Amino acid sequence: MALDEILGAQRPVSDSHDETLFIVIHQVYELWFKQTLHEMAELQLELAGGFTAHAMRTLHRLLRILKLAAAQMDVLETMTPGQFSAFRGKLGTSSGFQSAQFREIEAVLGRRDERVLLGQPEGSPAHDRIAAAMARPSLYDSLLTYLYLRGYEVPKDKLYRDVTEHLEPSQDLQDLLLRVYQDDTGAAQLCERMVDLDECVQEWRYRHLKMVERTIGARPGTGGSSGGHYLMSSLAPCFPDLWAIRSAM
Repeated sequence: MALDEILGAQRPVSDSHDETLFIVIHQVYELWFKQTLHEMAELQLELAGGFTAHAMRTLHRLLRILKLAAAQMDVLETMTPGQFSAFRGKLGTSSGFQSAQFREIEAVLGRRDERVLLGQPEGSPAHDRIAAAMARPSLYDSLLTYLYLRGYEVPKDKLYRDVTEHLEPSQDLQDLLLRVYQDDTGAAQLCERMVDLDECVQEWRYRHLKMVERTIGARPGTGGSSGGHYLMSSLAPCFPDLWAIRSAM
């Protein structure tokens, strides 16, 4: 279990009592991010194989992990703005904004933005992992492959697209997804679990936003981001087609 290494990895840089909580919470997040990436890789393999039941089980686990990650904000929010200010100045340019694993998760979910690489030294393992994730099919691309294997006529320009480009909302894909839901089979249930996944990611982002707002208000983030303003801009869904069809059902 390497507990000596794990329990020795909390190294506060101030005398503030509350800094240990801050460190532990963020280290736990990174462990859950690692497991999230592990489960997402398995989910993509299952979708690429057309395996409904296996993919549903992995999605169920991912949902539980993300719900737990959002709930951790309850603990972090026990820290008052004054308690955070007592050690915030010692953080320098450190920021959750720089989490390479979360940037990799975003890439797996479909984000294609080269600017995220600027936060990682070129040639570093973190930089290479994020770049590689942006060069691979996203989770939504894997869903389209799954639907094709289940017999649905996925438009060829979407099925064989350039996966390094951002996938924009598509009326053709929305029409396809409506047919999936109308058939009401396992494929429809799996699509609904993908909506749950998207909602869990948005929930985590929203909880993060409100935690930042109540802790530092409108001040810039420690990593140089615009703080709450940046987090507000990140609340858009990962799978917009799955949301767009709601008004047509």
